[in-house]
Amino acid sequence: MKAYDLVELAARNLREAVLRNSLTTLGIGVGVASLVAMLSLGIGLQKLVNRQLGRSGLFDSIFVTSRQGAGRRIAQAPVITGAPKSLDDAARKGFAAMPEVLEVYPIISATGEFRTEARPEDAHFTVVGALPPSARAGEAFDELQGSYFSGEDQPEVLILSDFARELLGLPAEPRLNEQSLKPEQAAQLLGKQLTFRYAEREASDSTAAPTPAPSVGPGQKGGAQPADETLGASSAFSVVRREQKVKIVGILNSEPYRGLRSGSTSVFLPLAFAEGLNIMQPGDLRNIMRPGQGKNYSALLVRVAKSKDVQAVEEKIRQQGFSSFSLLDASRNVTIFFTILDMFLGVFGSLALAVASLGIINTLVMAILERRREIGIMKALGASDGDVKRIFFFEAGTMGILGGALGIAIGWGIGRVINFGTNIYLRRLDIKPENFWYVPLWLVLAAMGFAVVVSLGAGLYPASRAAKLDPVKALRHD
Repeated sequence: MKAYDLVELAARNLREAVLRNSLTTLGIGVGVASLVAMLSLGIGLQKLVNRQLGRSGLFDSIFVTSRQGAGRRIAQAPVITGAPKSLDDAARKGFAAMPEVLEVYPIISATGEFRTEARPEDAHFTVVGALPPSARAGEAFDELQGSYFSGEDQPEVLILSDFARELLGLPAEPRLNEQSLKPEQAAQLLGKQLTFRYAEREASDSTAAPTPAPSVGPGQKGGAQPADETLGASSAFSVVRREQKVKIVGILNSEPYRGLRSGSTSVFLPLAFAEGLNIMQPGDLRNIMRPGQGKNYSALLVRVAKSKDVQAVEEKIRQQGFSSFSLLDASRNVTIFFTILDMFLGVFGSLALAVASLGIINTLVMAILERRREIGIMKALGASDGDVKRIFFFEAGTMGILGGALGIAIGWGIGRVINFGTNIYLRRLDIKPENFWYVPLWLVLAAMGFAVVVSLGAGLYPASRAAKLDPVKALRHD
């Protein structure tokens, strides 16, 4: 039998039972729609997580410390393979010299005291951090009120909205809400001066008494007050109290690099300015500092140009004797989770398609009973068993193609509707809308192919049964 005759005959048979074949095709479409909708949800959630990690600025970053187990954040980091070394200026320059590395900067986290000009008698204590210029591209600055730092060494600060409310004497709100200040509230702080008091670490001779040192760093010029009190000393360094005037230039809703520092950071300085202040950090108490040795760091952040190079750079750092950890390590567990989730969603989505395959079997078996005489005539005229099988396979495949296309369209529509409704609900909660559904091209092709394969598989039994009909008995059938 020629291919053209085969196609024409099968198409005619499908048209003769339009309602029954349409319902069967619709059943396939519903099965494919459930499969596409569930898998697109899993894929969309995974992309949302990866997008948030990517915009956080940490997905291509490596957290480096000088010893293993220096905090909860690196508890899962692989062990170092080289002899442990001090995390100092030499190590920082060595990391920066790697061809894959974009920048290297220290993690600064210290406690500071702030007083406003309007109410200088009220002291506000909080954790102070530092940000490099590259942090400006992070998602935390999408709703920035005010502006970013005007320079790397300017005496300016960015503050979180909850700390801004504290400065204004407003009631605190849950941090998860991340509510922006009202414009009139933000205007009361933007451009205003704060008095920043902090502890500075200074190198000292083991035999000499600790004495106040002059201001250090570009941010100290003209704005720093002389040291007014010695807080403590050791054989390697002394700690003195400093005071610095800083200007509020921006207010943030969420903390940049959230989760990287221990605790919550509410005030951020420009990185170069903060390094010049030489702020005393908790980890400095464990580091012996000697004149001429350079700085020792509790932790450094190494940013890599391409995420694919993170693992290689991590290995180089560990070989040099340092402990390292990156979100890429943690994201492996996230990838495993979403792989298992997608597998379960695919299994449950396929159940509806399996039920639809029973409809195909039922439809084609009924077609055999109705067309026994026709099948007998074809076989009497010379049609082979293979020709009869191909007719039924073509009918089953056609229903699979039409049902697959219909199901993909329905599944995409379900995703859009649910995504639209979810974002309306999120807007009412003042949460930024997101895209939770994603239908990639490979899912479209896979769903179409799966629908055709299931349909052809369902057509095996009816086609085989039709091919085995005895033409003599079939012709006698009334």
